[in-house]
Amino acid sequence: MNHPGTTSRIAGFHKLDRTGRIDAVARFAGLDVQERSHLENTGNLPADVADHMIENVIGTMNIPIGIATNMRIDGRDRLIPMATEESSVVAAVCNAARQCYDNGGFTTSMSGTEMIAQVQLTDLPDPHHARLRILEREAEVRDLCNACDPVLVRLGGGFRELQARVLDTPGGAMVIVHLIVDTRDAMGANAVNTMAETLAPHLAQWTGATSRLRILSNLADRRVARARCVWKVDAIGGPEVRDGILAAYHFAAADPYRAATHNKGIMNGVSAVVLATGNDTRAVEAGAHAYAARHGHYGSLSMWEATPEGDLAGSLELPLAVGLVGGATRVHPTAQLALKILGVGTAEELARVIAAVGLAQNFSALKALATTGIQKGHMALHARNIAIMAGATGEEVEAVARALVAQGRVRMDVAEAELQALRRGRG
Repeated sequence: MNHPGTTSRIAGFHKLDRTGRIDAVARFAGLDVQERSHLENTGNLPADVADHMIENVIGTMNIPIGIATNMRIDGRDRLIPMATEESSVVAAVCNAARQCYDNGGFTTSMSGTEMIAQVQLTDLPDPHHARLRILEREAEVRDLCNACDPVLVRLGGGFRELQARVLDTPGGAMVIVHLIVDTRDAMGANAVNTMAETLAPHLAQWTGATSRLRILSNLADRRVARARCVWKVDAIGGPEVRDGILAAYHFAAADPYRAATHNKGIMNGVSAVVLATGNDTRAVEAGAHAYAARHGHYGSLSMWEATPEGDLAGSLELPLAVGLVGGATRVHPTAQLALKILGVGTAEELARVIAAVGLAQNFSALKALATTGIQKGHMALHARNIAIMAGATGEEVEAVARALVAQGRVRMDVAEAELQALRRGRG
C-alpha cells in the first residue's frame, strides 16, 4: 500500500508539539479520525510524561500486564507483574510456581551489583608496557571516577577495581580498560558511561594512545542473579515427565539451534518483569545471550538435574542489570506500581525475583515440550486472539475461542465461520 504522503523529510518535526506531529503523520499515512483518536489516547501514561521520555512522540503502545501467582521466593510470597503480548507466558509461571510451592518455592542469590565500563585505547606501539602504566595509577583512577558521582559514593557505591588487557584484533593490538563500578540500586549505565568518558583523556595522556570507545558493557557478568528450585517428581507427573525434561535440557545444552529457543523461553518471563518495572529489556536480553556463549559455545542458561531422591532440580544463572532508580523506572507511573506490587526494596532483590520467574518459565516450557507439546496450551490461550481478530467482541470472544479449541483448529477462517454461526443463532 502506498502512503498518500510524498516524503518522510518533515522539516522541524521534532519541534512540533504532539498534536502537530500527529497531524503530520496523519497527512502522510492518510489516517482517519478514529485512527487519530487512537493515537491521542495515551492510556495510563500521561501524554506529557510520554513526550519527555523519548523523541518525536505521537502516542503510546499499551502492553497487557498480567499477574503471576503462586510465587514463593526465599520464603516470601510475591505477586509478579508481567508485561507481555504473548499468550501463555503468565499462565506458565503460575503453573510452574504452583507445582513447587509446597516444596518451598524458589531460592535465589546474587553475585553483586557491579557494572563494567570499557575504554578502548589504540595506536600503541608498546601495549603491554602501557597496560602496566595504567594499572599503576589505580588510585588516581579511583578518585577521578568517584568524583563523577558523589551521590553514588555516599550511598555505598562507586569505583571498585581497575582492569586492563591487551586485545589482539584485525586492526592491531588494543588496550581495553575496564572500570568496575558498584552502581547499587541503579542499573548504572549513565554513571559508568560518565566515568569512562571522564577517564578516557587521562588514559590517552598517560599512555600516548588514542582513546576511542567509552561505554558500558551489557555483558554484566559481575551482576549475576541465581535461582534454584526442586520440583517433587510426583507433583510434576512422575519419572517419565522428569526424564523428558532432562532430555530436553540436554538437547539445549549441546545444540545452539535448540538453545536459542530454550533461552527465548526463559527470557519470556525475564523480559516481561523487566518491562513491567520500566527497566531496559534490550540490555538484559543482550547480556543474557552473551552470557550463554561465554565459554565459546552458545548453550543453555539453565541447568536441570535429578536429585538423589529422584526429584527434578532446576537452576538458572544470568546477568541482570536492573535498577529501581533512574530512567523509565522512576518516570513511568505503571512501573512504579509494578515495583510496589512486587514489594522489592533493592535492585538486587528485583534481580533475584526476575531470575526465579525465568526459571519458572523454563520449567513450564520444558514440561509442555516433554508431554503434550507446546502448542496445546499455547494455542488454547491464543484462540482468544484469533477470535478478536475475526471480529468477536464481549462474550463472543470466549465462545468462539472455546469452539476453536474444541475442534483443535485455531485458525482465522474457522473463527470467522464460528462467529457467523454464533450471531445467526442469536438472531
